Formats: sequence, structure tokens, C-alpha cells
Amino acid sequence: MALTIAGSDNSAGAGIQADLKTFTALGAYGLTAVTCVVAEVPGRVSAVMPVTPEVVREQIALLFDAFPVGAVKTGMLYSTELIETVATALAEAGVGRGAGVPLVVDPVMVATSGDPLLQPDAVEAYRLRLFPMATLLTPNLDEARVLLGRPISSRDAMEGAATELARSTGASVLLKGGHLGGPEASDLLVDRGEVHRFEGAFYAEVSTHGTGCTFSAAITAGLAAGLGLAEAVGRAKTFVGESIRTSCRWERPGGPTWALNHGKLGGGTGA
Repeated sequence: MALTIAGSDNSAGAGIQADLKTFTALGAYGLTAVTCVVAEVPGRVSAVMPVTPEVVREQIALLFDAFPVGAVKTGMLYSTELIETVATALAEAGVGRGAGVPLVVDPVMVATSGDPLLQPDAVEAYRLRLFPMATLLTPNLDEARVLLGRPISSRDAMEGAATELARSTGASVLLKGGHLGGPEASDLLVDRGEVHRFEGAFYAEVSTHGTGCTFSAAITAGLAAGLGLAEAVGRAKTFVGESIRTSCRWERPGGPTWALNHGKLGGGTGA
């Protein structure tokens, strides 16, 4: 059983909708706590409406009262207030490093479209409240640049960056390297001092809306099933690669709309 605490994406390619599809495809029963309602489609975010901290806190508390949650992920949290609310609620529920229930923190900051999904002052709340609780952090290169204050422009630089983040936070770190481009999408996991690389094809022509959410959700499903961290990441990498490779495409007057295949559409043009 896996819980996602994240924003709602009405296009269902990212956020809690993508997480639920991923949980289902990988055999986990999915639960949700919604932090924001986002009006978006691949390539554009038009509105963000945060849910009140009181409602977010109540969602989380109710779920832990009623269900045996096996792993948790966080996605879009948007503000300092929501990050602090989620951190407090999870600590009370016994979630996080050393607390029994693993926590995957996907520090969502910017949409694939480039639109901001995190208020600027909220980065420090991540550092102070959620990172110390995290079992695993899953930043992409842009998010790691914000956290470290420097760009990461090569595969060689990824290892130093991931190691530094792991050392400063105490968490394991999966640094996602798809934004480097090139023929391969290379991701790097630093877990208790060990370095693991995960390679896959890079599909430059396909929209990647929702890949980060899908990746962290797939890892969370693996942890909920009792997989070790490296095994969960490896399975998730394969799942995301197939989701991209078999993406659906719909022709529209303004250009094609893409959506990841989370296991039910069969690729092609969809329905």
C-alpha cells in the first residue's frame, strides 16, 4: 500500500493521477493526500490553487488511522506552510528514515513546461523539515542545481553532486540525468556510500510531462512491496522507460499532445 502526497494534475499525466496509475500498474494499492489543484496540460500550467494546511493534515491523519501504509512519496508541496504541515503529519504517523515507513521525497520545483511549482522561500523548508526525514531524495538536474547552488553539466559531475546531497541530508539520493540529453538517460543512486548507475534510452522527440512523478511513484511502490532501494530504483527505471517508449500521441491543431503510457493504453494514438 503506497501513499502519494502531491498536487492534482487535471491532464492526468503527472501529480497524483500519474502516481495512482503507476501504483496500480506495479501492484500497489494507492492512497492520496492532495496538496494543490493544478490546471495544466503538457507544456503549460495556467493556475495553482493550494489546499489548506488543515485539510492536508486531516487527509494524512485519516489515512494512517485506516490503512497499513507501506511507503510514502511527496511530490508538489508548493509552499513553506504545506511542507511544514506534511512533515509534522508524517512524523506523527511514524514515517521517514528510521521510523518504519520509508519516505521518498521528490522535491518538485518546476514543471516540465518551465512553470514554477514551488514558492522560492520554500526550498529552505525542504532542507530543514523534509530532507532530514527522507529515505530517498529524487531531484532532477535543475532541482539539484538549486539545492547545491551550481550547475551539473556532465555525467562525471553527477556523482559528486549526488554524493554531496547525500552527505548534507543524510538521505540516499537518486539524481536523474535525463536533462543532460544525449543518446542515454543516465540516473545515479548514492545509497549508504555505494554508487549505482541506471542507464536507459533517451527519447528526445517525446514529451516528458510526468516522468519525474512516475519515477518516484514507481520507486515508492517497490519499497511498499518490500524491495531493497537499488532494486526498487532499477524496476522503476525500466517502468519509466517503457512508459516513455510507448507514449500516446494525439494530433491537435496546435501540435501533438503526448501522454505517458502507464500500462493501460498500449501506446500509439490512444483513445
